[in-house]
Amino acid sequence: MTKANKIFPLSDHETEAQNQGFRFIFGIDEVGRGPLAGPVVAAAVCLTSSDFSCPINDSKKMTPVLRERAFHEIFEKAHVGIGIISEAVIDIVNILNASYLAMEAAVVDLVSRMPSEVKGGRDFKKQVMLLVDGNRFKSALPYRYKAIIKGDARCLSIACASVIAKVTRDRAMQCYDRVFPQYGFGRHKGYPTQMHREVLRRCGPSLIHRRSFKDVG
Repeated sequence: MTKANKIFPLSDHETEAQNQGFRFIFGIDEVGRGPLAGPVVAAAVCLTSSDFSCPINDSKKMTPVLRERAFHEIFEKAHVGIGIISEAVIDIVNILNASYLAMEAAVVDLVSRMPSEVKGGRDFKKQVMLLVDGNRFKSALPYRYKAIIKGDARCLSIACASVIAKVTRDRAMQCYDRVFPQYGFGRHKGYPTQMHREVLRRCGPSLIHRRSFKDVG
């Protein structure tokens, strides 16, 4: 990695993983646990540079314009994977397990996109450390991991993942807004705002609402 982002330097967790010999550090975050509609989206980011011209932060603390700028720059300076789990699966396995599945899918997607010459030989699995936002994580993946509370505000790679996940999900909800314009998905992105609840009472749930959520059914 190159010099640290002036706004958001590499964290102690990332530096510690490097010092322990982990060559590939994946920051992982998800977006979309709280909404009443739409998918949960996760991203995994393995930085190739930490020198960003756009200030990177927890995506919730960035404006939409800054998130879009950061989104494009992250793809230029990292290997990126994305995992998307639909509302139908959320209703079957519950939102917590769906979040784990989305994060696993993001890691698998990231690894599949890394050039074979970058991944190296048979020791690749031992060289990967997953830094996951949150207080717990469950995975069948063959990689070491560490859950970090408020990781999106403390680790550059996790903050980058939060930006990728947030922009990806917001774009999806903008598309759904054109399909179901009466619900206002473009404004609230499926979150339980007063406006969203009122439309649900009037119109009932759409095809992308999470029927297992008490405020929907």
